[in-house]
Amino acid sequence: MTIVVRSLALFLIFGVAAYGLYAYAFMPIGSVVHPDMRPAFIAHSTAIHIHVFAAVVAMALGPLQFSDTVRKNYRAVHRWSGRIYLGVGVLVGGLAGLYIARHAYGGVISQLGFSLLALLWLYTGLRAYLAIRAGAIAEHRNWMVRNFALTLAAVTLRLYVPFSVVAGFEFVVAYQVIAWLCWVPNLLIAELRYVRA
Repeated sequence: MTIVVRSLALFLIFGVAAYGLYAYAFMPIGSVVHPDMRPAFIAHSTAIHIHVFAAVVAMALGPLQFSDTVRKNYRAVHRWSGRIYLGVGVLVGGLAGLYIARHAYGGVISQLGFSLLALLWLYTGLRAYLAIRAGAIAEHRNWMVRNFALTLAAVTLRLYVPFSVVAGFEFVVAYQVIAWLCWVPNLLIAELRYVRA
């Protein structure tokens, strides 16, 4: 990955994490989403807040987990940040995400897309944890690559939604597509480019 691509990726990751932290800590619930989505956000505000703040933890710690410098020179930091990433970010964020996916805007198509995302996020996190507990470092890395690709759905979703609005697509249809588009290509790219045999 070139320095430009890596810098852009980090800018987007930390930018979305900061946006999520600010929008859900300091603004009224539902104020930054499409008006048709607000009732569900208000009705399930606790789960939304839990999901967002846990996902912010995952996004903030994810890049640290892939740092060769941290992994080689600061193993305790790598291990503890990995436990927080998986235990708070993925486990708590994934369970809250699975709950709110049942109420996703766009009906069953969106609900299925986000539910499968949450289940795969939890599953890949579990597999990464089990692999490292077994001492299977390469397998652990592969599952973490898949898992972080799914974590990045938070970034790609926030790129696609405004684009769809600016492009003039009907929002409900666009959101149904984005419920899948925000994570399926991420996972395919991770599988084809970064997961090693």
